[in-house]
Amino acid sequence: MDTGGTFTDCVFEREGALRIVKVPSTPRNPVEAIAEALSRIFASQPLEKGGELELVCGTTVGTNALLERRGGRVALVTTAGFEDVIEIGRQARPRLYDFFVEKPAPLVPRDLRFGMRERVGADGRAILRPGLREIRRAVRWVERSRADSVAICLLFSFANPAHERALARALRARGFCVSVSHEILPEFREFERTATTVVNAYLVPVMSGYLGDVEQHAARESRRARVRIMQSSGGIVSAAVAAREPVRTILSGPAGGILGASYVAKLAGCERIITFDMGGTSTDVALVNRELGTTNESQVAELPIAVPMLDIHTVGAGGGSLARFDRAGALRVGPESAGADPGPICYGRGERPTVTDAHLLLGHLAPEGFLGGEFVLDERRTREWMERARGPMRSVETFAQGILDVADAVMEKAIRVISIERGYDPRDYALVAFGGAGGLHACSLAQVLGMPWVLVPQFPGGLSALGILRADVVKDFSQTVRLAVSGSPAMREQLRREFARLEQHSGREMRAEGFSGPQLRLERWLDLHYVGQAYELSVRLGPNYLRDFHRAHERRYGYADPARPAEIVNVRVRMSGGTPKPSLRGERASGANARAAMAATRRSIFAGRGLDAALYERTKLRPGNRFRGPAIVGEYSATTLVPPGWRARVDAIGNLILEPPR
Repeated sequence: MDTGGTFTDCVFEREGALRIVKVPSTPRNPVEAIAEALSRIFASQPLEKGGELELVCGTTVGTNALLERRGGRVALVTTAGFEDVIEIGRQARPRLYDFFVEKPAPLVPRDLRFGMRERVGADGRAILRPGLREIRRAVRWVERSRADSVAICLLFSFANPAHERALARALRARGFCVSVSHEILPEFREFERTATTVVNAYLVPVMSGYLGDVEQHAARESRRARVRIMQSSGGIVSAAVAAREPVRTILSGPAGGILGASYVAKLAGCERIITFDMGGTSTDVALVNRELGTTNESQVAELPIAVPMLDIHTVGAGGGSLARFDRAGALRVGPESAGADPGPICYGRGERPTVTDAHLLLGHLAPEGFLGGEFVLDERRTREWMERARGPMRSVETFAQGILDVADAVMEKAIRVISIERGYDPRDYALVAFGGAGGLHACSLAQVLGMPWVLVPQFPGGLSALGILRADVVKDFSQTVRLAVSGSPAMREQLRREFARLEQHSGREMRAEGFSGPQLRLERWLDLHYVGQAYELSVRLGPNYLRDFHRAHERRYGYADPARPAEIVNVRVRMSGGTPKPSLRGERASGANARAAMAATRRSIFAGRGLDAALYERTKLRPGNRFRGPAIVGEYSATTLVPPGWRARVDAIGNLILEPPR
């Protein structure tokens, strides 16, 4: 399951074949959409008696709770004198020259921050130990705070967590949900560690209730039900772990999309891709250069999240993004969205123009709509409301084209952020387009960026769910070490000890998930920087890790200085356990002509020109089929637009490969 802002997508395996079900999301209670999808799946074929249901979910519940500030009431216990770290933050500002910028209010107000009399030095030595009396004082204060959840973040606890452990034991004994920084993020940088721990505590009440409901619905379908949740890092964990550490699930849906895109691209023989996931509410883009890229420096709702995440850039442009004119008369698209309710005008309830409405008026969508006819599109109603909203535009078609041009500009900028701004040339990459609206904009974006081809996979509207279904169970652990790179035996021995400790801990966690021994795969990483720098780059641990760091530094920043001393800041361990993976089936190339899949033609507008576009049914296209644009390829979960001059072919596993005019 992938719960999005507009639709909840479900990919499931039945009789060896993959199927897809999409239902409208229910933002007020996301579990209702999951229950509806499960009931549809098992209505036609109930689960066998004694059968086991494995439900793997990607969720936006944590993200939405942060964006809408609907988390729990959190109390923060920190070292006395450091209660305001979470509010002071960093010097960096998102809008440097905006005189009227306002920082978002901290998740923990001042009266819910408590300073405990204790102190650990930077070397981990206990300077002031909190006695039993001080711990009891902190517990009494938390009890009076009426907090739903507690965050503990003491100074330098990553070097010596003894004081945090003592306080956490006392609070848990009194029944509190406690998030502890040395368990969530045992790394230096006080603000990021405090903020990440607080976000975790803030989400625990919301996510634990949501995941409990999901497990209940799964249990109704099967007594042997197991629920796992997608993490932002590209791995899955049990619902119990996700409820305890929800900060790791904030970008779980988009992470599934990258896994799915990487899988289908490798089947097509391509390992260098830019993923383009355009849904109803937002667009997520990522660059995959043979392996998935992760980052520990993310921000969600202007809050730093320092746990590992796939390196995803998100913008507020989707099929449901609302179009409007600002005070200066400029046309804007997004980030506000019509969502699932009321949705675009053409769905029958909305009254404000969206990207989907613009496509319909330009003839880019089949009027019978989506989901096998469940969503019939109302073109007459759309034209009426768009006419009212077109403002100074000379015609409703000009207004519609303007909406698409603005949306394209927003998404093009997003792709440039994760490619050109980081030293990668998009002309060396294929664009993998998915999500319900990805195929409608892929060709125009690829053309302006000079990308050589576009891949639209099977199930484009459910590829994130397919990626989630294929994910491995993954655990990430880290530790700050601050070691000068010297190559000395003492340095190597300390590294060995740190990795051994993390691997022992991750092994215990993986056994709790049901994995051990040869089922496990281990990765070791180092965060390095030049001495005096404030930010790090991650490289795999290997015999040439220092050389790899210099190369990575040159790619990211344009220079490297091998003569300058380097420092290992953090060590990281990623342990994963493989899961059974459903696969897409290939077919031999068919001798049939693509005309067999052509249903009709539709008058469409491309860059102001009216042309007759061929309508193709995706389910009737076979491997080996070829055709040219202008064309519209419709299917259950999405629509793909092939502009004039573009060439399309179907590969062995049913991917649509689109190539620009020569």
